[in-house]
Amino acid sequence: MTFDLKTALKYILLFLIGIVVLYLAFRGQDLERIWFEIKTANYFWISASASAVLIAHVLRALRWQMLYKSLHYKVTLSNAYHAVMIGYLANLALPRFGEIGRCSVIHEAERVPMFASIGTVITERLVDVLVLLLTAIAMIIFQYHVVSGFLYKAIYINLISKISSLNYLWITIIVILLLSTVVVAVYLLRQKFSKKLLRIFVNLRQGFGSYGKLKQKGLFLTYTLAIWVFYCLSMYFAFSAIRATADLSFNAAFTAVVFSGFAMAAPVQGGIGVFHWMVAQSLVLYGISFKDGLAYATIIHSSQVLLILILGSLSLLIILTKKKIH
Repeated sequence: MTFDLKTALKYILLFLIGIVVLYLAFRGQDLERIWFEIKTANYFWISASASAVLIAHVLRALRWQMLYKSLHYKVTLSNAYHAVMIGYLANLALPRFGEIGRCSVIHEAERVPMFASIGTVITERLVDVLVLLLTAIAMIIFQYHVVSGFLYKAIYINLISKISSLNYLWITIIVILLLSTVVVAVYLLRQKFSKKLLRIFVNLRQGFGSYGKLKQKGLFLTYTLAIWVFYCLSMYFAFSAIRATADLSFNAAFTAVVFSGFAMAAPVQGGIGVFHWMVAQSLVLYGISFKDGLAYATIIHSSQVLLILILGSLSLLIILTKKKIH
């Protein structure tokens, strides 16, 4: 990844967008009351919530290790875990940079080809996207009476409005130009770097095929399900941290996880702002005031960021120390 002025400006802009969303979410709210809820929160339940997220991270490392094993690369669980945590740490600074970061760690520590690693990560992400879509469908089916109003007002009406205002001629021209640019770029790259591109393609294809080569697909899917269950448990445990959300059910946690999943897909560092708004909005559906929802979202987001800062930094220190010794 080339990090130049253009790239830096792009990430600064994304960060500022997150800050703006955060400001809009908190604007007009009783900040003193929100701060009081945060100060008086039950830290036992916050710790339980953070522990559930940590277990999900370990399960993610175990699942990733399985993909490497299917390709006959011996990646230790400790290195897979440290790479995952370093990846999350990198994502706090630069969105989506963590995926490249954790592949770099495995490349340095285990000598796995970089693009084979990237292929496994993309495979992982595709599985997670599929699970997120399935959980969203389940949420709509089983809690339609709860989420239908929000989906109609916030998504359907806005979507119809955007579609009706589109200029299809310009869209067609832009698509043709983009496709033409991609075709020309691929042709020029093949002419200049044919052998290197072929090697990259082979490694990526190897990584993409990692799931198909798994001998224990059932275990892989069990890890995937367990990761999302612990995400839900993290949300659910955190409900007990403040009085306003203490009586919420597991259904509310399930909905909050779906909303937060789409929020974290936004290309903003650590989901800042977008996460707060989406989680608070999900709790409004269950009778929680937006103000109390923001307090809850701030608590759970801050605890997860703190966990990543501490454990990610520790993992980075361990990996750097190992590299220095070798």
